Amino acid sequence: MMPTEGSLSQSSGKQNPAVPPLIAIAAWIVPGLGHLLLRRWARALGFFLASGGLALVGLALRGEVFASYSKDPFGLLGFLADLGSGIFYLILRSVEAAAADISRASGDYGTRFIAASGIVNVLGVIDAYGIARGRRV
Repeated sequence: MMPTEGSLSQSSGKQNPAVPPLIAIAAWIVPGLGHLLLRRWARALGFFLASGGLALVGLALRGEVFASYSKDPFGLLGFLADLGSGIFYLILRSVEAAAADISRASGDYGTRFIAASGIVNVLGVIDAYGIARGRRV
């Protein structure tokens, strides 16, 4: 018997409550992985390319990756947005340390692209979680 779409979240007609949170965690760590596990190939590729592309453009524009410690509320929001990009946050954090240049407009735009990468991935996490729960198609 061939596994059907969404079979990871269902076992003989009953929903396994442990699977959707695991799908969400996988989708957060690596953009698109949750959709890949759910056999949604196009969405997996789309979220990976969108989140990764935004992160790479942000890096190319020499944007700033926010640190976890900030006395400014906007710094905390920036950190949460950046953290949303999962593995790309760790990659950018290790590469960006010497490269950030927010003194020019391109660096400021780069910072926004990096944050947008995290927001796109959070939307992917929400979508994968909804699919795993059977509430989305």
